[in-house]
Amino acid sequence: MNSSIVLKGITVIDLTRLLPGPMTTRHLADLGATIIKVQSPDPAQADYAKTMGAVQDMDGDATYFYRHCNAGKTDLTLDLKQATDRAALLELCKTADVLIESFRPGVMAKLGLSFEALQAVNPAISLVSITGYGQQGAWAGAAGHDINYMALSGQLHELCNEAGEITLPNIQFGDLLGGAMTAAFATVSAVLHSKLQGRGCWMDVSMTASLLAHNVMPLFAVQATGKAPTAGKALLNGGVPCYRAYRTHDGRQLAVGALELKFWQAFCGAVNRPDWAAQHWSLGSHEAGDAAAAALTAQVAALIASEPLAHWAALFKTVDCCTTPVLSMDEALQHSANVDYGSVGYRTTVAGGSIPTVMGALKAIA
Repeated sequence: MNSSIVLKGITVIDLTRLLPGPMTTRHLADLGATIIKVQSPDPAQADYAKTMGAVQDMDGDATYFYRHCNAGKTDLTLDLKQATDRAALLELCKTADVLIESFRPGVMAKLGLSFEALQAVNPAISLVSITGYGQQGAWAGAAGHDINYMALSGQLHELCNEAGEITLPNIQFGDLLGGAMTAAFATVSAVLHSKLQGRGCWMDVSMTASLLAHNVMPLFAVQATGKAPTAGKALLNGGVPCYRAYRTHDGRQLAVGALELKFWQAFCGAVNRPDWAAQHWSLGSHEAGDAAAAALTAQVAALIASEPLAHWAALFKTVDCCTTPVLSMDEALQHSANVDYGSVGYRTTVAGGSIPTVMGALKAIA
């Protein structure tokens, strides 16, 4: 089945810019929705992702950043500060299913484009609003970026080593998980609601609240003990030897995810250390973060450090124990796990070259 027909017939008006909103509508476009991307004629007010980045990242008249987030969309220039252009937008809303925006709370109302105004021209249209902290509350109007949403949701606290030093990821969890994926789900839910009930709804997407809702393992720790887990010593962030990253002889990393006993035993068999097989958290030989776990971790680390990554990648390729090489992005684009799924494609540049690109996040099989 062609994935690009799944949402065929759904029209989305996109007033967003930068990353969260544009990636939301990119996902919807990949599934066949018609996306009308509305931008201001003023470059300072338009989607400045188009020029954000170094010159060498430019391909023609837009950055790779902009092109990736806005593939498959139809561009429309409107100055929403002008009455005639606002009227043109409302005319579009008469036949659209959803309008997605990422202004600060209150901006849409000031523009005369409140949910009520949209409903007045089309009762079936839904509004999806993406913000850092939601439409209400003391933080509603506050500025923020990914690092702030992660910080206030408790997620950034988990990205610490045992010394408590935070490692900033080069993936925007707030923008992409809290924003794009949550907003895409909100959009599809709103469309379904409209189709079933005959009336649209207003979906309030707080990126911080979404991150909080997905921060499940630390939540369980708080529920059980009253406090968050210690950095680097919880079950899934370095506290047990069967689930962590180990440095190889050539300075690379090996991801060991042998969380279940059967996978750990397979791992131990593959590395010819049957004496480790009974040393697993599920058997009570150690608990996350304790001295016994640390001692076994040191032994595993010493073994993994004795060989280069290529050795371990070849060894574990045929062993069913959730152990894989840690790949860089350029390597990931060539790995069969991604290529065979159909995630990787190639695009011809304006200069005639070929560059890799990542396809849609979802694939319809039948």
